[in-house]
Amino acid sequence: MSLKKHDLFINGQWVKPESGQYVTIKNPANGAEVAAVAKGNAQDVDKAVALAHKAFGPWSRKTASARADYLYALEKLLVRDKEKLAAIITSEMGKPITEARVEVDFAAGLMRFAAENTRRIQGEIIPGEREGEKILIDRVPHGVVGGIAAWNFPLALCARKIAPALAAGNTIVVKPHELSPLSGLALAALAQEAGLPEGVLNVITGDGPDVGVPLVAHRNVPLITMTGSTPAGKKIMAAAAEHLKEVRLELGGKAPFIVMEDADIEAAVEAAVTARFFNCGQVCTSNERTYVHEAVYERFAKSLRAKVEKLKVGNPMDNGTDMGPKVSLAELEKVDAMVHKAVAQGAKLELGGHRLTGGLYDHGTYYAPTLLSHVTHDMEIVQNEVFGPVLSLLKVHDFDEALKLANESAYGLSAYLFTKDLGRVLRMTRELEFGEVYVNRGAGEEPQGFHHGYKNSGLGGEDGQHGLEAYVQTKTIYLNA
Repeated sequence: MSLKKHDLFINGQWVKPESGQYVTIKNPANGAEVAAVAKGNAQDVDKAVALAHKAFGPWSRKTASARADYLYALEKLLVRDKEKLAAIITSEMGKPITEARVEVDFAAGLMRFAAENTRRIQGEIIPGEREGEKILIDRVPHGVVGGIAAWNFPLALCARKIAPALAAGNTIVVKPHELSPLSGLALAALAQEAGLPEGVLNVITGDGPDVGVPLVAHRNVPLITMTGSTPAGKKIMAAAAEHLKEVRLELGGKAPFIVMEDADIEAAVEAAVTARFFNCGQVCTSNERTYVHEAVYERFAKSLRAKVEKLKVGNPMDNGTDMGPKVSLAELEKVDAMVHKAVAQGAKLELGGHRLTGGLYDHGTYYAPTLLSHVTHDMEIVQNEVFGPVLSLLKVHDFDEALKLANESAYGLSAYLFTKDLGRVLRMTRELEFGEVYVNRGAGEEPQGFHHGYKNSGLGGEDGQHGLEAYVQTKTIYLNA
C-alpha cells in the first residue's frame, strides 16, 4: 500500500510542494512508515508569506469577538477529535497515548484562553501636556508571524503559536518539526473545517535549512516565535538580526529538583519520577538534576528506586504504558553517550543505562529508565541538557547549598522545590534564578500562566496574558481634535 501523502497548507488549500518531493515519517515505537509529508522549500515559504500578508489586513480589521469565534470553533474541534489527534501524536513521536490525550487537552486550553482574551488586549489613555490632548498607547498586531515548533509536543506547540497570534490579529506561517509534522497538519485541517479565512493560517512542512531559515530571514515576517534547542535558538536570533525583527525563543532547560528534609517525601518522589520520565524525559521542564537533603537522602533514594523500577516501558498505544520510545535513534544514542560519560566520571549506575532489546523493543528506539547516584555537580550530565529518561541524584547539606548549585547553570527555565518551610519558599522567590518554579507539586504549566526562562533558556515567553502581549506591538498616538 502506498502511504498517504500530506501536502502543504497554504491560503486555506492543500498545495503540492514546489520540490515535488515527500519525506516519509516513521513511528519510533515500531519503525513502521506512517505517512509521507511534503518537503517544502524557500519558494513555498515565499508563497505562504505573501498570501498571509495579503490576508493580514482583513483579518486584523475583524472585531476581537469575531476572531474569538474562530478560536472557540477550533477548541471545540480539538475536543471532538481528541482520540484521533492523540493517536496521531503517538504514531509520529512515540508519546504514550495517555500523555498524548493530555497534550490535546492542553492545546484546546490554549485555544480557549486566547479566545477568551481577544477583548483583553487593551490600550492606555494618558493626559497630554497640550490643552485638550490625549496620548493614546494602542496595541496593534505585528503582521505575519513565523512560528517554529519542536518535536516533543507537536500539537500543543503549534497551538501555542497559532492561538495567541490569531487572537491578536496577526496571520501566521507555521513550520512543524520535520520529525513530527502530522499534528500540525491535522490542526490545519481543523482550521479549514472551522472556516478560518484563507491565508490566516499556513503550515509548511520541511527541514530547518529549506523552510526554517527562509522563514526566519523573510523580510515580511516581523515576528519569529520558536520552541526548540538552545543552539537552534541562537542561530535563529542571529539570522533575524539582519531585519531587526522581534524574536521570542523558548529553549532548553536544566531544571533543579530540590527536596528538603521537611518535605513530604512520597509526594516528592512521585513528582520527581513524573517530572523526569513523562514523555520519556523529552520535556524542557523535566527534572534534570535532583538535589536531596542529606538527612532524607537514603529514604528518598530507596523510594525513588522502587518507583522507577515499576515503570512500564512498551507500546505507547497501550493505556498501561508509562513510557514509550525515544523519538529517534540519534536522540537515543545521544542520551546513551551522556550516561556512559557520567559513569566514566564516577557516577554509579543504579538502574537502566542501556537501549532496550528483544521483542517489540527491537523494532523501536526504547531506552531503559535510568537512575544515577553518586553524581557530582561538576559532571557533564549535570551541566548539559539530557532530554531523556535519566534521573541524576545529588546530595546536599542544606538549603544554601541547594540554592547555590541550582543557580550554577547556563539555563534558567523551570525549577522545583519541596519544603514546608515558608521562609525557604520566600527566599526561593528572591534567589532562585528561574522563570518558572513549581512548589510542592509536579510539572505542568497552565494556559493562563506564563512559561518563560532566563539565561540560555530563551527570550520572551509563552501563555497567559503576558504571552499574548508578545503578539502585539505598541503604537503611541498624540491625539488632538
